[in-house]
Amino acid sequence: MRTALTIAGSDSIAGAGIQADLKTFAALGVYGVSAVTAVTAQNTEGVAGIHALSPQMVREQIEQIANDVEVAAVKTGMLATADIAVIVAESVSRLALKNLVIDPVILASRGTRTLLAPEAVSILKTRLLPAAAVITPNVAEASVLSGIDVDSLATAREAAKRIAGGGAAAVVIKGGHLDGPESIDLLFHAGTFSELVSPRADFDDIHGTGCTFASAIAAGLALGDDVPTAVQRAKRYISGAIEHSYAIGHGARILNHFWVRP
Repeated sequence: MRTALTIAGSDSIAGAGIQADLKTFAALGVYGVSAVTAVTAQNTEGVAGIHALSPQMVREQIEQIANDVEVAAVKTGMLATADIAVIVAESVSRLALKNLVIDPVILASRGTRTLLAPEAVSILKTRLLPAAAVITPNVAEASVLSGIDVDSLATAREAAKRIAGGGAAAVVIKGGHLDGPESIDLLFHAGTFSELVSPRADFDDIHGTGCTFASAIAAGLALGDDVPTAVQRAKRYISGAIEHSYAIGHGARILNHFWVRP
């Protein structure tokens, strides 16, 4: 059994964050372990509150895991503060953690609530990005990380090249927020672009897609997939989870993480 570590925030509605990551790992045949960076109070309608943990507690969680088990892949999500981002970057380097997949969670998907302090964005770009096997920004995050207004596949290509120039081995810009009849994610890896196409979902609002997609990539890397294979399998997995999603509350739909078994 391979082990994958998620370093992210807790989601009280269990559709995103740590909870979504652990569901994804379990569904794809990987044992999931976690280091919680922040606790959120949220439901399907939005985020009401955020409490970041101390950087020392985040460090201790990561160290206790790495000292006991072999971590085959790491996924980072919500890092919340600059101090936590620094601790995570130091821990990844010092413990030689491999197969790092970064979901650069900057804004809540339902609204404009900031989930990553502005000063932490710089830490992510300079300290974590060079260690990344894959980074998976959405259109808004790609715009922040690249300084390019991403509003089309052409500008997404420019942004992917610029983000990769920061050191990431591969960049996947998620195209769910771009206009068009299909959802096209753009992979830039080894100097080559690939387009991952799926039908656009009929649902307006689905919670946890970014977390789940990045976790599925990390699961693939943990199991020995190369980057293109891991990304392609993750695309199929998230597309199925969206197709089989369901409503549990008054707001966004929740993904069905267990629609498929490994």
